[in-house]
Amino acid sequence: MRRLIVIAALFCCYPVLLVSALWPAPAVFGAVAVLSYAVEYAAPHLARPLPELLGKVHLGITVRFAARETMALLLVARTAGPESWWFVGLAAGMFAIHVARAGHTGLAMRLRQMLSKMPVTTRNIDVSALRIPRMPPRHLRDARSVPFLYLDALPVVGAAAGVVPAALGAGLAFLLGSAGALALIPYVRRATPLTDAARVLEVVGRQVEDYRPEVILYFSGATAAAYQARMWLPVLERIDRRAVVVLRERGMATHLESTTLPMLCIPSSADLMSFRALSSAKLCLYVANVGRNVHMLRIPGLRSVFLNHGDSDKEASFNPFSRVYDEVWVAGPAGRDRYRRARVGVRDECVHEVGRPQLEGISTAGPGLPYRTVLYAPTWEGWNDDLFHTSLLTMGPRIVRALLDHRPAVRVIYKPHPLTGHRDKRATRAHRKIVAMIEARELAKSKARHPSSAPGETSEIRHLVVTDQESHLYDCFNECDLLISDISSVVSDFLASDKPYAVTNVAGLPERAFLERYPSAEAGVLLGPDLAGLANLLDGEDTLARARAKLKSHLLGPEYPDALTRFNAAIERVFAST
Repeated sequence: MRRLIVIAALFCCYPVLLVSALWPAPAVFGAVAVLSYAVEYAAPHLARPLPELLGKVHLGITVRFAARETMALLLVARTAGPESWWFVGLAAGMFAIHVARAGHTGLAMRLRQMLSKMPVTTRNIDVSALRIPRMPPRHLRDARSVPFLYLDALPVVGAAAGVVPAALGAGLAFLLGSAGALALIPYVRRATPLTDAARVLEVVGRQVEDYRPEVILYFSGATAAAYQARMWLPVLERIDRRAVVVLRERGMATHLESTTLPMLCIPSSADLMSFRALSSAKLCLYVANVGRNVHMLRIPGLRSVFLNHGDSDKEASFNPFSRVYDEVWVAGPAGRDRYRRARVGVRDECVHEVGRPQLEGISTAGPGLPYRTVLYAPTWEGWNDDLFHTSLLTMGPRIVRALLDHRPAVRVIYKPHPLTGHRDKRATRAHRKIVAMIEARELAKSKARHPSSAPGETSEIRHLVVTDQESHLYDCFNECDLLISDISSVVSDFLASDKPYAVTNVAGLPERAFLERYPSAEAGVLLGPDLAGLANLLDGEDTLARARAKLKSHLLGPEYPDALTRFNAAIERVFAST
């Protein structure tokens, strides 16, 4: 409702401003002008797609502000006449406001370009010698200079009071805009030395050489895929060798959790391949198969190892691209078997079982609540429709609805894959439908807290939607009693909890064929397209505990020695052989 109000107000304000300017009706013009500024400010927050859509049809924010200024000039022309020198001053002042904004935009863009052209950016590395300047306040570094547009409120609203207040307002707005533009000049001057690429590389290189990294974690990808590297950071903090993280996309470091590991972002392939400060490293770990891996693979003297970002029955766990690496590290015997069966060119002697060290924090105990908690964690839609991995499109809303309506009541935690909707917008729509269902249930309970709430609902139950990057999947494991998921590494990792789980059979394959293709589902309940099997998961007796223990060992490897010890041993083996 609020969104509709904002949209209606945005479209209605401008015709009313025009009519009140031509009438003329200064009081109405002033009131509607104030309202229009409030609507302009609220639109990006409450009606997010609307400003972008208006921009596509040439009604962007600059045009809208200029139109309001034109109407203010019309109002003054109708009330005071265009012959007044104050009117001339107002018109010149309106123009000057945009000149000041253009000057600020140019300086802000120059500052952004200088910082974006740095050949390498860092985190947890001392680069004080570069004297990187502090960034200006947010309203000053906005290259679109949107805050500067709002300065025209002084002459526009002032026009309702007369030509003199309007002209004086225009002069004051120009002075404020000019002051904001001039305030950027010192920042631009201090950032100029950062455009010297050779010096920046030299300073950063000296610090990296002093650190003498031994192991590199390499990552390139979209920001939504940052979780692929994020899961390995705590592990690399605990290994016995000095590790460094090498990234390729600017700003990626801000999407990775807090870590003590040094980080380098080197966007240019030429700069990466000539960055000699990494020559002390002997091992490079890759967590995803992406095209930009080739730049690091071309550096001689580095043993390349594919870690992947999860161990599952999905095709990513036996991708033919994996044969470009010197070694492939998998969690347990199941990972080795996948490559054997797939025959994609990865030699058996190149596959090493190292466990999943990041699973050590997963508890085998439930949350201990008086009701059970079910985690629904579907995977994303994948790169094509032939894989039938995600249940979100066809089964997701029905699964969540069945869980919300189940009696006795259960708590629902919904955690979608970070890449949900990346390829297929139907997944986004299904996700939003699930979120709406959970929010509606929570809203009904918050309004009631008495028998008028959903029948049989336990008022203490708080359903949860987890979409933020700060909440880890493994935390959700510890908060649930049961899991419903798709074919993905979520299932393999969940086996560390020893808790019951269900796997969706989206394509409706015969059970035997499904289990042959996806062995990680062997110790779980199979959930068909008609949701057959859900009742067995929620209400049936747990008869698969022994099967889960056996499958856990096959997928994740033995419990002793622990996974971190095995991971460290694999690293030491590489160093011993080089």
